[in-house]
Amino acid sequence: MPQTRPEVRTAQLHVKGRALNLALATAASVVGFWAWNAVATLSTHYARTLDLSAGSMGILVAMPIFVGSLGRIVVGILTDRYGGRALFTFVLAATIAPILLVAWGGALDSYVFVLVAGFLLGVAGTVFAVGIPFVSAWYPPDRRGFATGVFGAGMGGTALAAFLNPRLVAWLGYVPTHLVIACFLAATAVLVWFFMRDAPGWEPNTAAVVPKLLDAARLAVTWKLCFLYAVLFGGFVSFATYLPTYLRDVYAFSPTDAGARTAGFALAAVAARPVGGVLADRIGAKPVVLAATAGVAVLGWLVALQPVADVQAGPVFLAMAAALGLGAGGVFAWVGALSPEGKMGTISGIVSAAGGLGGYFPPLVMGWTYNPGATHYKYAIGLSLLVATAVVALVFTAVFVKNPARQDASGA
Repeated sequence: MPQTRPEVRTAQLHVKGRALNLALATAASVVGFWAWNAVATLSTHYARTLDLSAGSMGILVAMPIFVGSLGRIVVGILTDRYGGRALFTFVLAATIAPILLVAWGGALDSYVFVLVAGFLLGVAGTVFAVGIPFVSAWYPPDRRGFATGVFGAGMGGTALAAFLNPRLVAWLGYVPTHLVIACFLAATAVLVWFFMRDAPGWEPNTAAVVPKLLDAARLAVTWKLCFLYAVLFGGFVSFATYLPTYLRDVYAFSPTDAGARTAGFALAAVAARPVGGVLADRIGAKPVVLAATAGVAVLGWLVALQPVADVQAGPVFLAMAAALGLGAGGVFAWVGALSPEGKMGTISGIVSAAGGLGGYFPPLVMGWTYNPGATHYKYAIGLSLLVATAVVALVFTAVFVKNPARQDASGA
């Protein structure tokens, strides 16, 4: 029988390595997002046991988002220097102590303790900044939309958290639920360390940190994509974290019912994100982002009208999630296509930080503008601001952002 030529065998091994490492990176992201959303998905538990106002709850659920968002800048730079395997392992292992501290604080019924522990739990959210440069290094530029889209589906950990956490608390108890999450973090860190590999062509970037940040900050494309990602991914994060509270306040759902619906919302976004990446590879990111921002504007207005639970509201929320996921996949396809060699980690760290920060402020605004005395439209102000922001993003994309095929990566 004819022997397989060495170059063909090498190519086959490379393809298998791509699939394995993309799967491991996505699994690490799922577990990281699960831990990152541990506080938000148990918001009704904290509201009951700690007797929290809407404003206090908004601060509590937003704290991990804030820290995880800013930390993405640092972790993105470190990924350029040390590689995805080392940083994935570090982020997963470093999340174990904060998740246990959250459990301790909740057992003590201490708002301040849980708030501080949630601050430390933000490290879990930095997992996204590791994965984008890692998976992009494994794929050629014309398939990076697909790769980043599949990896981005790891935000399905949000759905996992929303569905499982309230049920685990009901089945096992509050503290054991957090022990389960800690065990998954440890097991995934071990898998990543022993089975993940950095791409064959990847080279560490050992340049000084501050010049790297300044260099990335000089690219106009960095700030354009920061804004769009803050709107689209930030919209997803804010809905996914605040939706259990919103459904309790507006529709009087129980924690498990609100969690199941939040999980459905997150899954719709997760399913749409790879589609956005693939479509961006084929037709360009601009049409994808235009469609997504237009959809968010229209659907946000429909949500503000407070449609009847499930029959009307269910499809509206699912369509909103799909639009946000589609747009987030399109934006990060731009990042993969436009980032200069060796700068992917830094740029993706900045852009993903902007996305996380985009998800930090809306829960605070929703909590501060909540009108408990209103019969209808209790969140009218916050949702109106969402619609206005989506319209601005739509116009901005149409006027100021060009398709990658026609735009120089310098963005000057």
